Formats: sequence, structure tokens, C-alpha cells
Amino acid sequence: MCGILGSINFKFDQEILDLIKHRGPDDSGILTINEGNRSIRLAQRRLSILDLSVAGHQPMVSPCGKYALIFNGEIYNHLELRKTLPAETKFRGHCDTETVLYYLMTNGISSIDKLNGIFSLGFLDINQRILHIARDPFGVKPLYYHESEGSVIFSSEIRPLLAMISSSNLNKQALATLLRLRYNPSPETLYNEIEKVRPGHVRSYNLATVTADSKCYIHKSPPKLTVTLEKAVEEYSEKIEAAVTRQLLSDVEIGIFLSGGIDSSVVAALAKKNYKGRLKAFTVGFDGDYEEDEIQAAAETASLLNLEHSYRKISFTDFLGQIEECTNIVEEPLATTSIIPMYFLAQLASQHVKVVLTGQGADEPLGGYTKYKLELLRRLIPRPVRGLILPTFRLAGVRNETMIRGANALNIDGEVARFLGAFEIFSEQEIKNLIGIQDSLSLKRVKYFYDILEFNKGMTATERMMSLDTRLNLADDLLNYTDKLTMHFSMECRVPMLDLELVEYIESLPRKYKLNLTEGKRIHKIFSRRLLPEEIINRKKRGFQSPTRKWFIKESEVIKSILLQQGTNFSRVFNQSYVAELIDQHNRGFNKEKQIFLLITICYWLARK
Repeated sequence: MCGILGSINFKFDQEILDLIKHRGPDDSGILTINEGNRSIRLAQRRLSILDLSVAGHQPMVSPCGKYALIFNGEIYNHLELRKTLPAETKFRGHCDTETVLYYLMTNGISSIDKLNGIFSLGFLDINQRILHIARDPFGVKPLYYHESEGSVIFSSEIRPLLAMISSSNLNKQALATLLRLRYNPSPETLYNEIEKVRPGHVRSYNLATVTADSKCYIHKSPPKLTVTLEKAVEEYSEKIEAAVTRQLLSDVEIGIFLSGGIDSSVVAALAKKNYKGRLKAFTVGFDGDYEEDEIQAAAETASLLNLEHSYRKISFTDFLGQIEECTNIVEEPLATTSIIPMYFLAQLASQHVKVVLTGQGADEPLGGYTKYKLELLRRLIPRPVRGLILPTFRLAGVRNETMIRGANALNIDGEVARFLGAFEIFSEQEIKNLIGIQDSLSLKRVKYFYDILEFNKGMTATERMMSLDTRLNLADDLLNYTDKLTMHFSMECRVPMLDLELVEYIESLPRKYKLNLTEGKRIHKIFSRRLLPEEIINRKKRGFQSPTRKWFIKESEVIKSILLQQGTNFSRVFNQSYVAELIDQHNRGFNKEKQIFLLITICYWLARK
């Protein structure tokens, strides 16, 4: 697990590389290769997890000198991949980076789809005169790039790029997309000059012309299995336990982020079963009496599983005081309030371990969100009735944002547009009210992944929504901030629920095994009863939320002092009278906590420009 930095015809030194030292405090290296009139630099900061010896040093160059690799991440099936390599292959150590180098040398970049893990990488093939950069299928690891005529820079984080390019202008269309979707989907960032590699994509640069070719290697939707529920549960149990066991591969101690919910509890139970030693668990909660606090529930789970449990409580003062720093760490504004608890959770865990497992990534492939049930419900509602639901809600004074958003989406006929409507937090009109322009990118970005997934004919609309969310929403929102915050504290976070083999199996199952109108994650819960008592399985879903709904009402004057201050970059971009109206709506009971939090993170982001 590391931070990588590379370029074609862009000079950088150790000082620039050390801007991502937090991602890899254990070792570093810079390699310069001159090929014709091109100068290629590959660099890495290493966090030693597998093979702590010098055999894992990067950049890693092949014995023939014709290939080089910089790699960030972990490949959990790398030992299996080693067995497929030519018998004469000689390994210096047992790290996965060396496996990836020889595997890509032997099989070419097209074989990257066989890597089961989390990664971003740069792979130089001097024979073919190509530099490939790539990101894992679910986008767990970020990868940014800047292209100009005859040159390229790429990095695990934005900050080295900003230090090397002359300007960083605001991309206002990307800002509109951010307001719509609550995150910026790849390839956009808020910088005109900086983009992100899409999840499951390779960008290949011809060294002669420094032109890029982008290809998707995501596995298409698998065919549906014909299997009984009983058989499916047996196979699911094997797949999920294998996924967790694979991700225990480490030469350093491992811990787990433990909430009160079912997903992290299942991962913890399976890890405990297969881990040598006592597993350490970490939880964050809140000062005061809030339903979002999960410490007590997590403590009960930890006691049941005999885990060593540590926790931290945070206050509103802690929360508010950390937003600016977290925005700087994550580098991209987001609407997800759990960024702040994640900061304190990562800080706590990093004092004890270098690797953590998390239960993230279960809700999308297994159907854990309410919007998936609403999509199921839609086909049962006559079309004329769908159009009456939202006006009826408004007439009745319904203030629940999820219900209002869902009612609005029910009446949208186009599938891609409906999926977008089910997820948006600001409507097109609200965005125009806020920044004076129309959102023109969001639908295109959703449709891009909708098209490349080539959905199997046996899939329902609900499953298409779930599959899309798994590869789009997760990558540049939840997984993005989790990576940035854990790596800020020099710690690797692993996501067993997004194991490639496990997700492919889940997506091959009949929809009814995953969710129906009353229950989501059905097969997951059935299996969980083998490991956990009913009181854990049936706990109310909290979703790692913060008590910001109440905090933002109680401390509305503080919020106004941040967002309504005159003479700021934020005030020059946003219509502050409309911002004030949103704060007032929240105070009157219309929950706008996500919207307000997003605006605060944008405000702090703009202040840096």
C-alpha cells in the first residue's frame, strides 16, 4: 500500500514526492528512464504491508530492464497468479508488487482484469513504448492525472499535481455535477486541468506521441444462475469467507472498523475465525444521546466475538473543527457527513495497526438501500398514480428527503434519468438557483457506466441500479474519502465485501435472493445467522451517520457564519440568498444536512484557491 507519482516529460524531485509521504512513510524511490526524446519518471512512497524487506522496494524494474512498475494497493490472489507464471521466473521476495510486474510482463496489460484486489498503478513497457496507468474495478484506490501537449503527470493524490502545474481553474460544470450527485464522478474533478482515471479503466500513453487511449476492463454482468436459495446460501458462505480470508494476507497486524451494523460484524466474525491472534476493533461515536451513536452496539459485538475494542466519542465542536482539514485531506468536496467520524476513526485505529478491514460496499450489490425497494415498488404502481405521489406528499407536508426524492424518481420514465433522480441531492433548478448554470454532465456520466456494463437481459431494473451504484457511486464518494483519510494516517483500509469473486457471484444470483419489497440483503442476513445472534442482524440500520440534522439546527448561526460571510470565494460563486433559504428550510424541519455539509466543504475548498 503506497502512494505513486509518475510523469512523461515532467520533472519532479523528492520534495514533490514527499507531498504524499503520509501514504508511505517506510520507503521511497524515484526512477528516471530516457526513451528517445521522452523522459519517464516513476516514483513511490511505500507503506510496507507484504514483504517488509528491500525486495519490495519500488519502482520495481524487471531483470531485463524493459519493464518497470509503481503500484499502490494489495492483490489478494497474487499467490495464485504466481503459480501461472513460467517456471523459470525467479522471485526476490514474496510481495504482490513483484507478482504484478511479472504477471503483466508475461500476459500483457489486458490481463489486468485477473487482479483481485485494490490498486492503482503505472506500468512501463519499453518494448512497446507504452506507459499504462490503471485503477481497480471498483475504484477503491484513486488515481489522478494532468495532460498537456507532450507531457503527463499522474498521482495517487491531487496535491503533487497542483505543485507541478501552473494553474488550477475551477471547472464550473463539474461543480454543477457535484451539487447534483454529491460527489464528482470520474473523470471530472473541480479542477479544469486535473482528471481521475475511471474505475476499471486503463489509460495507455504512446511514448512517441504522448497520446492516450482509454479502455475499460470491467467484467460484464454475469449470466443468472439457476440455483435454490439453500444452495445459494452455501455457496455465498464459501465466497464471503474466502474473500475475508484472502484479505487477511499481511505481514503486519490487522484490525477492523466495527460499527453496530451487520456488515462489519460479519466481516469481524469471519476475520476472527481465520485470523491468528486477537483481532482489534475500532468504533467512533458521539457525545450526548444520539441514535447515530453505535458504540454500545459495537461493544456488544466485540464482546461476543472476543475482540479487543477501542472507541472514541466526538462532539459538535470536534466535528465542525475538523471539516476544513478533512476537506483538504480528501481533496474533493463531498456531501457525506461520515467523512468526519471516519477521520477520528482512522486516527484512533492508526495508533494500533497498519491495516484495517471494513464492512463497506455491501449495500450496493446486495440491495441494502431504500431506493432499491422503491424501484421494485414502481412497477406495481399504475403510471397515472405515480405522478400523484409527489404532489400528495407536498400537500401532506412530508419533509423526509428520502421519501420526496423517491417519489420524484418514481414518475421518471427513462431508466438512467430515474436512477439519477433517485440519488440527486440538489435538483437541476436548485443548482441553477445556487450557481446560475445548468447541470449538463451528470446524466452523461451515469449513462457512460450504464452502457459499458452491458447488462444481462435477465437483470431487473433494480439490479441494474445496484450494479451501477457499485461501480459509480462508491468509487468517488465513500471509497474515495475512506482511502484518503486512512492513508493520511499511514494505514491501509481493505474492503472484503468488494472482493471481485464475491461481487460477481452476488450479481449472478436471482434478484429475489438479494431483496424484495420488505427486506434487503436477504442472503447476507440468512448466512449471518450462522455467525451472529438475531439482535445484531435485526438492529436498525444507521449507515455510519452523524447527528448533523440536529447539530445544524442547534448551531445554525455558526453554519451561517461560515456560508454567508461576504467577500469570500464561496460568496463570489454561490447565490448566498438561496444558501440562506436552504439553511432556513433545514431549521423548519426539511432535512438538508447533506446539502449544507456539501456547501461547507465546497466553501473550504474554494478558500484554498
